[in-house]
Amino acid sequence: MKKLIDLISSRFFVFVFAVLLQVIWLLLISWGMSSLSAPVTMTADILSILLVLWIVNKEINPSYKLAWTILILVLPVFGMVVYLLFGESRVAKKMTEESDAVVQEIENYFRENDKVREKIEALDEGISNQSAYIRDYAKFPLHSHTSTRYYPLGEAMFLDMLEDLKRAKHFIFLEYFIIHEGKMWNSILEILEQKVKEGVDVRLIYDDMGCVTTLPHRYYKKLQAKGIKCAAFNPVRPILNIVLNNRDHRKILVIDGHTGYTGGINLADEYINEEIRFGHWKDTGIRLYGEGVWNLTVMFLQMWSIITGVRTHIPAYSPYVFHTEEFESDGFVQPYGDSPMDNETVGENVYLNIISQAKKYVFICTPYLIIDNEMMMALCLAAKKGVDVRIITPGIPDKKMVFLLTQSYYKQLIEAGVRVYEYTPGFVHSKTFVCDDEIATVGTINLDYRSLYLHFECGVWMYQSQAVREAKEDMEATLPKCKEVSLDFCNKRNIFVRGIQSIMRLIAPLL
Repeated sequence: MKKLIDLISSRFFVFVFAVLLQVIWLLLISWGMSSLSAPVTMTADILSILLVLWIVNKEINPSYKLAWTILILVLPVFGMVVYLLFGESRVAKKMTEESDAVVQEIENYFRENDKVREKIEALDEGISNQSAYIRDYAKFPLHSHTSTRYYPLGEAMFLDMLEDLKRAKHFIFLEYFIIHEGKMWNSILEILEQKVKEGVDVRLIYDDMGCVTTLPHRYYKKLQAKGIKCAAFNPVRPILNIVLNNRDHRKILVIDGHTGYTGGINLADEYINEEIRFGHWKDTGIRLYGEGVWNLTVMFLQMWSIITGVRTHIPAYSPYVFHTEEFESDGFVQPYGDSPMDNETVGENVYLNIISQAKKYVFICTPYLIIDNEMMMALCLAAKKGVDVRIITPGIPDKKMVFLLTQSYYKQLIEAGVRVYEYTPGFVHSKTFVCDDEIATVGTINLDYRSLYLHFECGVWMYQSQAVREAKEDMEATLPKCKEVSLDFCNKRNIFVRGIQSIMRLIAPLL
């Protein structure tokens, strides 16, 4: 009974209940309109057709167009209203303006080193072109003089994070989608409180939707009382509006400008297997030490300015402000961000570039495999060319219906020669690509529509770095723990399951 009362009184329940009421209200209006006079229904039909024509002629993903077209034509009033609320990846105007202002402000001193570019071009012009895309469209430069370490599990990265946090002397920046009170977060918070007392500048951003069930309402005020500068991204309000679509899905930790972490690992106990929810939790992360951390620092400060409206003198936080000696080189690294404000699907295009230019193999770890036609064709074509394409997905899903949707893509991939595996010990949350012993990217970007089109995301593109080799070794060590999916498994699904999968495939871009 207590659990039921706690659920009903929770902020999450109130939010879902309020939004559900608004959806029902819209459906009732749609039904009511259809029963009115012929001129009214004809007007609604004409407006819906005009909206569909406008959507069809937009430069957006065809799957997205199809899903919205069907909804609007079947339920004209409801479809039109919902599209106006959720159909675009727009973010709040104020947020966009603040972001543009920060980008212009940092442009003069956030430039790429010409010698680094010349060096990678001399090694491989095609790979240099992949990096140049990130520089030109995500606006994050390539770096050398950065060492890398790849973590095959969250618990290993957590231990190093604690040690690096204890060594912080000047500033600590954290930006996370999920924070949940428990061993992991409490251990970090204890260090943060001590560092504040030592005069360290500690700032934290968390996504309010990501933490809606894991943190108390206005938790940032509690942290501010402890001296931690804290802001919640896009606070959850129980009303239907387009801003709900855009979440800060990044995971970033920066210490003193020269040490940085990112990857799939949030600050909650399941990510370090202290809490077992879906079997063994397989996640990955990356530690950078050196010049490449500058990109993560700028990414954080840009988001800080967007949320708080408070500008920071960004050059004061560059890697060499608190580290005077030259950093060691370990290949090339390029941390990059993706956001709904740049009108460019950077995250997906980084993945597509890796797949399309692969010569020997591409190994992929992803929790969700909900892909558009471009990604499907790239994976299938690579396999048909003889590239060894392998994809690892969860064996125990966190969301059963989403997993059912993931499995609906298996057959076409396997028929083209892609090998698909499910991680039998539990859940895979890793977002890792590794290719040809040369290139890898580790970050927060899932293979689903939300990550690729609507969320603020980040990753680290690497070439000839130690972490590339370590990611390959991790993939090879993980595959024996997986069950390879056969074509026979796909063909033997019953007609009911296939029917559900077909419907979900149709509306996948809207989920």
